[in-house]
Amino acid sequence: MASGENRAYVLQLVRRFTGSSRPFLCEKGLSVTQGAFESCTSVSARASTARWKRTDRFAGCSCKRRKFSAPEQKSMCHFPQRSSVWPFPKLCSIPWRFHHTSTALMCSCSKTVSDEKYQDPFQLGRKDLKNLYEDIKKELLVSTAELREMCEYYFDGKGKAFRPMIVVLMARACNIHHSNSREVQASQRSVAIIAEMIHTASLVHDDVIDDANSRRGKMTVNQIWGERKAVLAGDFILSAASLALARIGNTTIISVLTQVIEDLVRGEFLQLGSKENENERFAHYLEKTFKKTASLIANSCKAVSILGCPDPKVHEIAYQYGKNVGIAFQLIDDVLDFTSCADHLGKPAAADLKLGLATGPVLFACRQSDGVQQTTYLAQRYCHEATREISKLRPSPEREALIQLTEMVLMRDK
Repeated sequence: MASGENRAYVLQLVRRFTGSSRPFLCEKGLSVTQGAFESCTSVSARASTARWKRTDRFAGCSCKRRKFSAPEQKSMCHFPQRSSVWPFPKLCSIPWRFHHTSTALMCSCSKTVSDEKYQDPFQLGRKDLKNLYEDIKKELLVSTAELREMCEYYFDGKGKAFRPMIVVLMARACNIHHSNSREVQASQRSVAIIAEMIHTASLVHDDVIDDANSRRGKMTVNQIWGERKAVLAGDFILSAASLALARIGNTTIISVLTQVIEDLVRGEFLQLGSKENENERFAHYLEKTFKKTASLIANSCKAVSILGCPDPKVHEIAYQYGKNVGIAFQLIDDVLDFTSCADHLGKPAAADLKLGLATGPVLFACRQSDGVQQTTYLAQRYCHEATREISKLRPSPEREALIQLTEMVLMRDK
């Protein structure tokens, strides 16, 4: 699509959701100009065709490593200053193994693991996730037929099960690191179930708050049963998850996972506000992203590491891996809100734009840079940090699978 067509596409989006092509507000008091949005989505207009492609062993990449010029490195490393709460290495130190067809990211032939060591995370974790949704439904013991139908609505086996997959792989990796055991404990598998229940409850509540009409390619709970019943259904799923958590019988695990619920609420409140200072706005966005998305992954990984290994250093490795993967996951989600279509996502595209939320692409665009590309770069940095953390564990197929998951986060298109 030509540059002029890109700009026309963006202006069409702006007019559609704001009724005007003039500056409008994203979050409280954040003005996004027409020019900024043109910059933000100058490449994202290829919405229906944008896809991640591997350029390493899976696609037989024959490209040569490119040396970046000094101006390019300076441009790629140009991010808002942030506090030490969100540490990650300079962007230009990351091996470029992926490119996006719409952003022409640089790639190289460097490999994280060899072909022989490659493990498909979903194949490796399939055994431990067998009957996952059936077991979740057993936790939702309710006599009222309507409430049971509402609570089981999203547990139809059509979700990605991304969070439970990370949790069981982390459990195995930590068990191998500590005792060379590849078996997942019953309590560790319970954490995976609880994580998926908390996540799904948050989706039900988010759909009410956002007045969403589709999720995973079908109508939302609030659209079918109404907002009041949807809120109660989300509450019931959370209560069932809390009961399952109590049955683990470990006060440390209870403390770790209840922090997730607190973070979800605080993250939702953070999303309702903003900051005036530019750097504070970005820190605000990343904190909100951590609390709403990454906290669940980070603390679930930490919980299974506690159950499988007594070493606090391992607990921190698990937590940091989950935190960085979780933030990267949401950053890519924010990119897909601009670069993918509703039919492919299974939920409305440009939803954040419609709600007036300033996500990564918008915040970068306000700096007159390519919002989609810069947000993608930032996600790569977090994935690089997650890989660095998990690499501290003893080598194992599960550890390599967790590394593969960071790549899958970057390549996903829905």
